[in-house]
Amino acid sequence: MEQRISFVTLVVENVEASTAFYVDGLGWEPELHVAGEVLMLRMGEKLILSLWDRTAAEHEIGPVTSGGTPPLTLAHNVADEEAVDAAIAEARAAGATIVAEPQRREWGGYSGYFADPDGYRWEVAHNPGPVGQSVLP
Repeated sequence: MEQRISFVTLVVENVEASTAFYVDGLGWEPELHVAGEVLMLRMGEKLILSLWDRTAAEHEIGPVTSGGTPPLTLAHNVADEEAVDAAIAEARAAGATIVAEPQRREWGGYSGYFADPDGYRWEVAHNPGPVGQSVLP
């Protein structure tokens, strides 16, 4: 099997709340939106973020647990510290809960975290190292 990810799917309580946050609030363009069922956002040339309604997801994958902090983070890397601050401000304006204000990190970068309407944590980071730089557009 090839080493790659094609879709990252997050189970959400309300697809329309997710649409309001990601599309209306952050200004992201939907690749596909089926009201009440799924919102798909192209995140890269061959990568889709899929926000899937809980009821539809459970029908296919079985019971989904909820509550607490989901045990994963998603990251949005940017070119410099000012872009981190701007992205966190944009997320705040879109209604995100700011989990950690931007700050310098012991690993040499600068990042902050916000939570979307379902509590999924997004890191906005400037990573000056080679791997961090390799993911920038």
